[in-house]
Amino acid sequence: MATSNMIKIDSKIFKPISKIAKKENTTETKLINQMLESALEIKTKKENKIPDHLIMNKDTYKPDHKKTKELVGIIKTKEPFDTLKAIREIRGLE
Repeated sequence: MATSNMIKIDSKIFKPISKIAKKENTTETKLINQMLESALEIKTKKENKIPDHLIMNKDTYKPDHKKTKELVGIIKTKEPFDTLKAIREIRGLE
């Protein structure tokens, strides 16, 4: 039996989780997984957020990821594109 890999949950925490799971007609495991997923989602949103004091136009700032990709030069071509050759041409004005 692989009991060494199991995590023990404190009974003070597990009792309210059990009550909530019974009210929502689900299992404790599913409820804990939902809670962890939502907590991780909230944490990643906070980590990826630009602090308000760094945004000059914070009242109108709405990031557009599709537009950003277009601005950084992501393109689709039918034939392979030699970026090194293009950079050398631009630098050498050939």
